[in-house]
Amino acid sequence: MAPKTVERWVLDESRAPYPVTREDVARALGVKADMLWPRAVRDVIKTGAEREIVSAYPYRNACPTSVWARLIDEASTSIVFAGYTNYFLWQEHPRLADRLKAKASAGCTVRFLLGDPDSDVTRRREEIEGVPLTVGTRIRITLDALQRMGDAPGIDVRFSDGHIALSVFSFDDEMLVTPHLSSLLGHESPMLHLRRLGDDGLFDRFAGHVAALWEGGRAAE
Repeated sequence: MAPKTVERWVLDESRAPYPVTREDVARALGVKADMLWPRAVRDVIKTGAEREIVSAYPYRNACPTSVWARLIDEASTSIVFAGYTNYFLWQEHPRLADRLKAKASAGCTVRFLLGDPDSDVTRRREEIEGVPLTVGTRIRITLDALQRMGDAPGIDVRFSDGHIALSVFSFDDEMLVTPHLSSLLGHESPMLHLRRLGDDGLFDRFAGHVAALWEGGRAAE
């Protein structure tokens, strides 16, 4: 590494090298990287509400299935599926019913907050989407899957119309959130992966929204 190049990096903070190179140079000089390039280090450290954002995906289906699997399998206290249909869960996650029943048996609360397949909100959404596999049909597929699970203690289902434009899936202190864009289907909308780090952060804001909808929800038949 040329001495003049290192000198330019050290004297001009705007010319900071790549992270790996910063660490190599700092190690060679026997100091910490943030002493040499404090601004570059600050730029990669999340502050404030951003700290709770683990990852951001431009599309829901860009989030790896392995992330969903880990969140489901590691949750021990509470799982909430507050998607309007939750249809895709049964298509993408093998043995989901058995896994959720095992969770509930171990004391984990499992909740499904679904849209009402017969509501006016659902019918209006069907008109907007205009796809053969309608919103009501997708909800009924989820209801059928839940019915096949039998009366599993710890698994509860309610209807709500208040989350037609926002899906929230929480697993203990982690959460996946999808704000639905215009006429796009769920998998075409962006997704945030959040981890709770404190009171009244992004996680708590979305969790409070879902909790209020659950309290005001209707029993699903």
